[in-house]
Amino acid sequence: METGNDALTGATHPLRCGMVAIVGRANVGKSSLLNAILGDKVSIVSPVAQTTRNMVRAVHTEERGQLVFMDTPGVHKAAYDLGKIMNRTARSSISGADVAMLVLDASAKPRDEDEGWMRKLAGETELSLVFVLNKRDLDWPYESAFRETWERCRGEASPPVLWMPVSAVSGAGIDDLLAVLFDAVPVGPMLFPEEMLTDFPKKLAIGDVIREKYFRVLHDELPHDLAVRVESVEETDTLWTIYADILVNRPTQKGILIGDKGRLLRKVKREATADLESMYERKVELVLWIKVEKNWAKNHWILKQLGYL
Repeated sequence: METGNDALTGATHPLRCGMVAIVGRANVGKSSLLNAILGDKVSIVSPVAQTTRNMVRAVHTEERGQLVFMDTPGVHKAAYDLGKIMNRTARSSISGADVAMLVLDASAKPRDEDEGWMRKLAGETELSLVFVLNKRDLDWPYESAFRETWERCRGEASPPVLWMPVSAVSGAGIDDLLAVLFDAVPVGPMLFPEEMLTDFPKKLAIGDVIREKYFRVLHDELPHDLAVRVESVEETDTLWTIYADILVNRPTQKGILIGDKGRLLRKVKREATADLESMYERKVELVLWIKVEKNWAKNHWILKQLGYL
């Protein structure tokens, strides 16, 4: 049996390792919470709902063991193929997990999607359940409403729930949450190499960083019609040259992404380059092309290229 070493006492203890599915409706702060837990950026964040489209697997390793987090797309009312795929990905993420961590926004009223997740988890008798009340840095008028919703959803055979208040913004409650999660996963060997932070494919991660920059500027004006397809990454020891296409549905949307005299495109390149250089610790040159792919979100070949299938 693999063991860890307590930094304070020097005592050894068996390692605990397991899979944690981060689930919940769109825009409750799942990706922000994951980044706060890891102390690094592995999942993109924006104020726009449904920013996360893929399932991002991230690894937290320390002396207690290893937690493998699966950050999932937020469940929402889907009207098109990509939205349905995102919902299916989120709902299937709990298969094989040791812990389901349902993230809730206690600053807002419970929604149908919150109750839907509670009803689904109420029947998962083999899972440990942790309900995270996020955004504790804001007012919390609805904590009791979420607890009442769970009481209405759960059955006699439903697993017990641990309620954890946290703030992804300030970091409050993160240490307590990690302690609860390590207690909830089984004793066992490491699942991934100790130095690994994520196994998310490089091209998809790069595309997400570029997409995030547009989300932060455009908000609800265009983002759900936008995708980024990284065609190639030419690597040398000192420089990565990245070629990527930004996909939109209509020719009129190209001008929005370019901006007045190209200012928005230059801003996105500048900010994405800075993020990528920090993430990969080398110089990056971005070559971006804006292309029209009508109804790309319904095209299964393009969805496969983007990693959504």
